[in-house]
Amino acid sequence: MGIELVEHRSAKDVRRILEALPEWFGDVDAIDNYVAAAENDDYGSLLAVAPDGVIGVALTRRHFREAAELHLIAVDPEARGTGVGRLLVERIASRLAVDGCTLLSVHTVGPSFENEPYAQTRAFYRSVGFVPLEERDGLDWPGPTLILVRPLVVQMQQDGSR
Repeated sequence: MGIELVEHRSAKDVRRILEALPEWFGDVDAIDNYVAAAENDDYGSLLAVAPDGVIGVALTRRHFREAAELHLIAVDPEARGTGVGRLLVERIASRLAVDGCTLLSVHTVGPSFENEPYAQTRAFYRSVGFVPLEERDGLDWPGPTLILVRPLVVQMQQDGSR
């Protein structure tokens, strides 16, 4: 599968992919908020593009020089399990590290809320190097939110600076 990762905005593709994943994104307001973020220059946007079109999206937000958040990652249901999500996360992590970022965080539904789709999400995040930091109620929604973090290895530039 020839996948190209492109830094580009596509609110239309964000909406299409999220609407195709109702087990994770069944709330219309949440989808609208992610679509708005996809149009907002405060968020980085990375698309996974296959020959037939966009099959994955990731939005990031840099909160500080040293810390960024993976605000959204979603893969078209037809492409789930093929490594597209891993490609997106690894590209984001490497680009942030080169730019001096040392920590990448992500929020998801916490384990105290039993839900199989989100159990899969947490397993994915762990498989790409995130570790759980804490679970908080009422952070992103009324229920439990799990905050996970991934340390990034800052890359030295050729001149020896960071």
